[in-house]
Amino acid sequence: MRLWLGAFLGLAVLCGGTLYALIAWPVGKEPEAITLAGDAGRGAYIARASGCIACHTDHAAGGAPLAGGAPLKTDFGLIHPPNLTTDPVSGIGGWSVEDFAKAVRQGVSPEGKPYYPAFTYPFYASFSDQDIADLWAAFQTVPAVREASPDHELRFPFNQRWGLKLWRAAFLSRPKTDAVSGQTDSWNRGRWLVRGAAHCGACHTARNFAGARIESRIHAGNDSLPGGGRAPSIRSQDLKSRGWTADDLAFSLQTGITPDGDVFGGSMAEVVNFGTSFLSSADLQAMATYIMNSNAADE
Repeated sequence: MRLWLGAFLGLAVLCGGTLYALIAWPVGKEPEAITLAGDAGRGAYIARASGCIACHTDHAAGGAPLAGGAPLKTDFGLIHPPNLTTDPVSGIGGWSVEDFAKAVRQGVSPEGKPYYPAFTYPFYASFSDQDIADLWAAFQTVPAVREASPDHELRFPFNQRWGLKLWRAAFLSRPKTDAVSGQTDSWNRGRWLVRGAAHCGACHTARNFAGARIESRIHAGNDSLPGGGRAPSIRSQDLKSRGWTADDLAFSLQTGITPDGDVFGGSMAEVVNFGTSFLSSADLQAMATYIMNSNAADE
């Protein structure tokens, strides 16, 4: 009996120690100082391409720009996009550019807490220091709004933020945005946008039980979007089989109008209205060129 009790207590201590170590385990690394001058105009452009305005503004409720978005209904509970205005209490007005860089590229808060991957930071990991400086300059122009977003409403155990450390260890990877030798400048620019800033794979890729993208299903479609929507495959062979061309796709990303005269709905309508419709014709064509001339499953 004493032997059994001793073993049980030893196991309890071991488990407790392991859990404590996991909770205390730091994530992310401190970024180097960013001293580059930022271009607010370019930063605003990257913010549009990256979906910041679409996600962090509650358009249906007439919310102020970047003051917090409409809640996302996920399989794990409700996610409330936070306030990104310059308010020092409710927003990011008290941050440094390095805090911002750590959040955007690593998904880690200034306090060292991991962000839930509803925030598409895995796609932004390859942003350069200049990209970050430009974004930061743009965000400094956003009027402050003193209104904090509600806390996330997640079920146990998903409301235990320390568990994201295990998620990151298992599923977090860098985006495949590096230029590919032998491809055109336009194709490589499109790759950077599609695989990075515009994070097309966030919606157009199926998720596993843990909410991580299934690598073998990149861009192959997702039937379970937050809120119950679906996103079709945007793999080149599937688009071509449905009659799409690169020009069709570029036009649709600019206008929201599909080749058959219909219009995008749901979250894709927001992507166009608050994001891709602001992009240059060259960038829209680059995105279309990449999507229509790549095999996402093999990259």
